[in-house]
Amino acid sequence: MKWGTKYGAEYVNRLYGMVRRHLPGDFHFVCLTDDAAGINGAVHCLPIPPLDLPAGAPERGWLKLTTFSPDLTAQHGLRGTALFLDLDVVIVGALDDFFTQPGKFLIIHDYARWWRLWPRIIGNSSVYRFELGVHTDILEYFRAHFYEVRASHRNEQHFLSHYLHRQGVLDYWPHGWCPSFKYHCIPRWPLNFWRPPALPAGARVITFHGEVNPPDAIAGRRNKRFSFMRPAPWVGEAWRE
Repeated sequence: MKWGTKYGAEYVNRLYGMVRRHLPGDFHFVCLTDDAAGINGAVHCLPIPPLDLPAGAPERGWLKLTTFSPDLTAQHGLRGTALFLDLDVVIVGALDDFFTQPGKFLIIHDYARWWRLWPRIIGNSSVYRFELGVHTDILEYFRAHFYEVRASHRNEQHFLSHYLHRQGVLDYWPHGWCPSFKYHCIPRWPLNFWRPPALPAGARVITFHGEVNPPDAIAGRRNKRFSFMRPAPWVGEAWRE
């Protein structure tokens, strides 16, 4: 998905290039977007389905839920298994197993942190897999209970995880497939001053969240006060068309 001006067409084109290199055989690459200018012609661009929220209700933080819109099947004929990838991920390993891993709905298990005293249900929606047209009830429920959902859940991945957990269909990718660049690649202080970020063994998709994006990782730039990291040239080698 691409909307607004935060990410340009080059993010879509690089994501397509990475998928093409790491997923053999035929696949259908779709981008839901409000601006298809500059996007590779091999990418099938479709408009973002409407959220249909109450008048004046904010859409920010919830747009990913439109991936469960029945319009994608009814109007655009999309069917089969879909693997959602955030625009700013970096693919470094084979994607085949993401389509064969057992489970009805798979998502990254949100990253453990030392201050959390118990495991969380929440998934990180940078990478998730689902069957198109099967989970339309997610969007229907969200629309019908928008203010209740917004009061109980801080964003779409929080709501999505709890909703599917209640249905008994939420599963997580194997540990290590989708590490966080910030948490798992940048060495801890003070090693970060002389050791560059490292690629974790077994990683398939590196997620970027918080203050670092792929261009920052390549340049060795952190957008957070008193933080430091060295450049990660392996990110640049992977993040290309």
